[in-house]
Amino acid sequence: MRIAKIEAWPILLPLKGTFVSSHGSRASTARTVVRITTDDGAVGHGETFRGAATARVIAQLAPRLLGRDLFAIESLQTDLRMVPFFFGYIGYAALAGIEMACLDAIGRARGIPLAQWLGGARRQHIPITGLLTRALGDTPQALGAAAREVLAEGGYRTLKVKGSHDADADAALCEGVRAAVGGGIALRVDPNAAWSVPDSIRAGRRLETAGMEWLEDPCAGLEGMAEVRRQVRIPLCTNMCVVRLEEVAPAVRLRAVDVIHADVHKWGGVAPTRRLAAICGAFGLGMSMHSGGEAGLSTACHLHVAAATPEIGYAIDSMHEMLADDIVAEGPLPVRAGGFDVPAAAPGLGVTVDPEKLRFYADRYEEEDPTG
Repeated sequence: MRIAKIEAWPILLPLKGTFVSSHGSRASTARTVVRITTDDGAVGHGETFRGAATARVIAQLAPRLLGRDLFAIESLQTDLRMVPFFFGYIGYAALAGIEMACLDAIGRARGIPLAQWLGGARRQHIPITGLLTRALGDTPQALGAAAREVLAEGGYRTLKVKGSHDADADAALCEGVRAAVGGGIALRVDPNAAWSVPDSIRAGRRLETAGMEWLEDPCAGLEGMAEVRRQVRIPLCTNMCVVRLEEVAPAVRLRAVDVIHADVHKWGGVAPTRRLAAICGAFGLGMSMHSGGEAGLSTACHLHVAAATPEIGYAIDSMHEMLADDIVAEGPLPVRAGGFDVPAAAPGLGVTVDPEKLRFYADRYEEEDPTG
């Protein structure tokens, strides 16, 4: 089976409400959908981020991939290893989308779910975090009340507060949530590195009594994170200062992080994510998974990876429950008992692209062009 055609479309999907973080607010998520067709008519779909920018890189790479053996993914990735050097995160995103489409096609051709191709699923249900932003409440009392509603609706065992540039206000929100939900729920806060190191230390010490599972990227850089970790008795998680395999060793030497968020798009695919898992296991680091607004294809991929990777031991992040619509016929996937069931009833990713919705949301991207 050889690759005969590669196509990519940027899409824009609506959210149910407004997502608010230290980077601002948004009411939609831009994604890139990839379709690979083989010479015998097999089809696989993948998904990644950055919209049209990633689609353009995939179009540039396509001539190098035509005629390649669909199953020779390691060889393909080796030949394209310099793509992230020239294109940065968009390069990683392009590789991830191409690999995901290949894996979906392979699974469909062999009649097996992705998790089975990766070695077999250890579990069929993946817990996720319930997401709390200032759109739900901007005072400790209001966000605490919202947290109770989120727990009642989704059955989550983990909550995540999206932070801001105001460390003291974020700490107060976390305290309000903790007071509202009690001690049996894991609680995280993520300001996306918007706090300074002194603010991180002050807020972190304040939150030591709030039973935090971790602080996620309170400040920027490994040196800053290491200083916070030296002075605060709360674990630190990152998806911002350890984003390449070569950054793991410095993080370990500095004792800067306790948990690393994986993300198949930011790390360049499933294979690099699995290599990260092995390294985390070797160094005793925890591992979870980051969310950047995935639609159904990427959400399904993350669920398969989490199911087949023993090092992923925490509730994973997901914004999927915020989607108002999706491009897969099965989506948006329903939350059950605080998580998602792995879509393993069908081969490959286990979800099927709806061509009409793909066309509709590709047209919407063209009309709105979120990149300006």
